[in-house]
Amino acid sequence: MNAVKVVYIVVGCICLGLGTVGVFLPILPTAPFFLVTAYCFAKSSTRLENWFKSTGLYKKHLESFVEKKGMKVSTKAGILTTVTLLMAFGFFMMARKSLWIPCSILAVVWIAHVIYFIFFVKTIPSKREEGVDTNAVK
Repeated sequence: MNAVKVVYIVVGCICLGLGTVGVFLPILPTAPFFLVTAYCFAKSSTRLENWFKSTGLYKKHLESFVEKKGMKVSTKAGILTTVTLLMAFGFFMMARKSLWIPCSILAVVWIAHVIYFIFFVKTIPSKREEGVDTNAVK
């Protein structure tokens, strides 16, 4: 095994660990770490890639985004809620010290998150919504 593959495996394992911790601690973003894990495992080993894609963590947090290029409304809401709470805490702490330039930067980053998730990440209907024909006459 060459050194590049070993580096991909190590980085993939670290990101897998951080993503898994992020499932329980909202301060760490789960999906980006799992995306890096999937990329690194795909570059290093087919066996590791297949294993990761078969795990419940991948299926719950990443599969819909990777395969369907979108997220369920509940997933989007969870991410935006966590981001909003964390950024609001940081904003509040900086505003208490009258650090207005960092507050402005944080506000712009928050707005960018909201715009990205609302307008650029496709919304996938939940299983319940898929079976419902909204055009049907009752």
